[in-house]
Amino acid sequence: MIRLEGVSKIFPGVARPAVDNLDLAVEEGRTCVLIGPSGCGKTTTMRMVNRLIEPSSGRIIVEDEDVTQADPVALRRRIGYVIQQIGLFPHMTIAENVATVPKLLGWPAQKIKARSEEMLDLVGLPPGQFLSRFPRHLSGGQRQRVGVARALAADPPVMLMDEPFGAVDPVVRGRLQDEFVEILRRLKKTVIFVTHDIDEAIRMGDVVAILRDGKLVQYDTPDRLLAAPADEFVADFVGADAALRRLSLVGVSEALESGDAGEADIRLPATSNLRGVLSALLAEGRDAATIVDGDGKLLGRITLAGIRARSAGAGPE
Repeated sequence: MIRLEGVSKIFPGVARPAVDNLDLAVEEGRTCVLIGPSGCGKTTTMRMVNRLIEPSSGRIIVEDEDVTQADPVALRRRIGYVIQQIGLFPHMTIAENVATVPKLLGWPAQKIKARSEEMLDLVGLPPGQFLSRFPRHLSGGQRQRVGVARALAADPPVMLMDEPFGAVDPVVRGRLQDEFVEILRRLKKTVIFVTHDIDEAIRMGDVVAILRDGKLVQYDTPDRLLAAPADEFVADFVGADAALRRLSLVGVSEALESGDAGEADIRLPATSNLRGVLSALLAEGRDAATIVDGDGKLLGRITLAGIRARSAGAGPE
């Protein structure tokens, strides 16, 4: 869906390229996270895809079209774009904000109205409560949801997300991350996502690209990145607690143990991952958790011993 071939960006007066002969391919329906230290070229790379920054050389292919030869205005109307500052128009209602691109594309009014309501529903904001409000009436998390709804409104096949949750408090951020992973995968969007947070990269990405000085150092699944870092730089970047981070990639359904609920067990939902279970067990000083479905039905147990054994045995395939 997205392919960068030998892409470079050199800014005037700067000796080192911001992006240096980068090759990268993102399959349809996948989320690729770009991450690396400040100045590594991750945001520049993403902004070249919709030509907010013009590449100095190379080709960028989106849906089999070389976008460096396309009309940049028309290009941006078919690529969703979400930024940290959200960028909602303060003088427009939420309905008008969400409808921005469909209006530019000339959609009929009734279709725009229906789509705006559908998008707010999708991101968990009841249309009856929010369509007529203004951005100033919303919390940071709610504004970020509207930003995503606006980016999705014209049903673009490609989404660019530039640290979209960076300005949201940690508790809300984790919830938004989980919700939008599910939304983007359900809609089968192809996403380039920029972050500086390795935990967010592991949580959001199907694949993760680690950049350094404008070059690609490693491009891999989150699990392989944590299990088999390409070099010392990547190992330092993902951190010494890579084994703990790998637990966040394992849902409880993959590690359930049989047995009845213990009297001292804590109860946790089936949507948890092993890292969350471990955190809850340590916080409560317990040895096991009972895992239940949405109706409260017992599915099995997760024990500290089982988590330790899995962590100790985890390694590169």
